[in-house]
Amino acid sequence: MITLEDIRKVDEKKVGAFYYRVLNGRYLITNDQGRYLDLSEEDFKSFTRGEVLPESALGMVLKQNGFLREWVDVESLSRDWSKKNAFLNSGTGLHIIVVTLRCNQKCVYCQVSSVGMNETSTDMTEATAEKVLQRIFESPNNDITIEFQGGEPLVNWPIIRYIVTRATEINKTAQKNLIIGMVSNLSLMDEEKLQFLLEHDVTFCTSLDGPASVHEENRKWLGGTSHGDAVKWWRVIMEKTINKRYRIDALTTITKRSLSSPKEIIDEYISLGARGIYLRYLSPLGFALKTWEKIGYTSNEYLDFYRTAMDYIIDINLKDRNKHFFENMSKQFLTKILLNEDPNNMDVRNPCGAGIGQLAYNFDGSIYTCDEGRMLSRMKDESFKVGDVKTGTLSDNMRHPAVRSLIVASHLEGQPQCSSCAYKPYDGVCPIYNYVTEGDIISRMHSNQRCHVHMGILDYLFLRLRDPQVKAVFEGWVTSPERPIRADIFQRN
Repeated sequence: MITLEDIRKVDEKKVGAFYYRVLNGRYLITNDQGRYLDLSEEDFKSFTRGEVLPESALGMVLKQNGFLREWVDVESLSRDWSKKNAFLNSGTGLHIIVVTLRCNQKCVYCQVSSVGMNETSTDMTEATAEKVLQRIFESPNNDITIEFQGGEPLVNWPIIRYIVTRATEINKTAQKNLIIGMVSNLSLMDEEKLQFLLEHDVTFCTSLDGPASVHEENRKWLGGTSHGDAVKWWRVIMEKTINKRYRIDALTTITKRSLSSPKEIIDEYISLGARGIYLRYLSPLGFALKTWEKIGYTSNEYLDFYRTAMDYIIDINLKDRNKHFFENMSKQFLTKILLNEDPNNMDVRNPCGAGIGQLAYNFDGSIYTCDEGRMLSRMKDESFKVGDVKTGTLSDNMRHPAVRSLIVASHLEGQPQCSSCAYKPYDGVCPIYNYVTEGDIISRMHSNQRCHVHMGILDYLFLRLRDPQVKAVFEGWVTSPERPIRADIFQRN
């Protein structure tokens, strides 16, 4: 077994910068360019001592991946790094608009702390919506995504219609690559609304927590069957968008009730023709924080569920090599691992996407660093409010101390434990999660449950990558021409 003393004897004149992690007796090494190698203990010792001959098979692989100092191709690695981190200079691309806080369902884990259907004071007005749009189009980013959130967005249908129409008009001049998406429980959908949304190429995401027995327990609706309406309109939208690139995605939130049903949840998604599933770990925000004892779980309980679900998904793919049914969080990590590309996922960015990647606009025009920051406002905490559409500019919002603080707090190079982690090239932190769970935007990672979950997922992926057949499945996930589920959005309701 390699000891700390062995690591201290690394030949720094021959060995390039690297991180390492021991996985089941083998040594995973990574570097800041996102390259990785899986070494035996003997090869790891030879590598760290500078004893590997450059012309040997191991030496060639180490050279090609930037692990031997003398042969590091700085220009090539710099290009790779710049490509992967291009988002740092692009400007805010994701703009979340909360058109209402009203909702007709009472989900046990509601993170946005929605209000009853009579609370019309939480509806966005047309005047506010116009100012929101003007602020959004100040962004220098050529790729703009507008995402409707709530509450249930369809409750305030007139403003949805207004924003879609006006954004399309404004973009005739702005000439952005504009995507408009809506997160909805679909219970208030009708043919007229759907026709309008389809005509304007609005994308859809709904919540589907699995079969009715799981979904109905998580997402309660006295006015009907929340599962039945979601499935009904899912099928209608799938049929009407059969020849379109953008169809409909769904999101499952894992609660304590879900833990016993991994296969049933996955089977539900496959039966509906979904391309993949996002097994979202429950966040302690909004109602979920208040009901955590009833619906929450430990990170170890989640990881047991995750590994069972992933084994099942992989088996499905192995039985049918033409099927690329994926788990979305894993796919985001694998895009970084296998392609060395940024998957446009705010959860795994370094630094995180708060402010520089996304902004959230509340129904009253208040602007927040991100949707999580906006959710905290519902918990009587305005720490992450960065302005208002009625005053200032987007530049003022971006220079706000809250944005700067979150960038610093999520920059892994500045975090004591993250800076030396083998998974630093692939992961990111959420300072607001840290703030809610630990009272500080900078976390003590040894006790951070989110970190534990991400580490467990990455451990699982790198262990499974040792199997050539499974690696081929994973490569199919990240190279498939299918559009990935937008995990940087569509994850809040």
